Amino acid sequence: MFKKDITPSPKQKLKSSIQRNLRQSLLTTYPLLTPHIDDIIPKKASLEQIKLPDRVSLYVIDGTTPLFFQADTPSQQNTIVPHLKLVHRFPQCFPTIRIDRGAIRFVLSGATLMAPGLTSKGGRLPQPHERPPREKSAAEAENDEIEVPNEGADEEGHWSRELEKGEPVVVLAEGKEEACAVGVLVAGTKEIKEKGKGPVIEEAHFLGDGLWRMALD
Repeated sequence: MFKKDITPSPKQKLKSSIQRNLRQSLLTTYPLLTPHIDDIIPKKASLEQIKLPDRVSLYVIDGTTPLFFQADTPSQQNTIVPHLKLVHRFPQCFPTIRIDRGAIRFVLSGATLMAPGLTSKGGRLPQPHERPPREKSAAEAENDEIEVPNEGADEEGHWSRELEKGEPVVVLAEGKEEACAVGVLVAGTKEIKEKGKGPVIEEAHFLGDGLWRMALD
């Protein structure tokens, strides 16, 4: 999706009502961000939209900090997908899968992520498991309506619940600390484990792609 350099359109400041809706949509899609939302979208900050080629909209804070994007494509369907720079700030807040070393060069070239890169010994797919109780954040303690799910990865990198088709997911890489890509699943993780073949993510935002390199200032 972002293999080539991108020439962005001028930034457009969003109405307060649209900003509130996007903020809520972000929390609905990624509830683990709830304790950090005021750091991500400060109440007095300006959320702006930048229209990109191929019916993609990028949202930035104060014109310089990319947060997330939406793509009106068959595989993305306007799902809110985080920019990798947001993922790197809050890595524990996004569902993850992990590719093996052999798949890294393919993902970083923009190729479709295929199941064998996840089902091998170096790959990681979710393994549902119970997690120890978590402490409520200050934001949760102040608002009883906020419910943050108790989910995350275990010590070996397995996410604690199965992920569904159409759900956004962060892609980690064997032997690397930071995420290398993010995209929307075209198959659920349970199906991926059962079949062991086929595409997993067709249009990913990856390290070094046009979106990553795009200058915002």
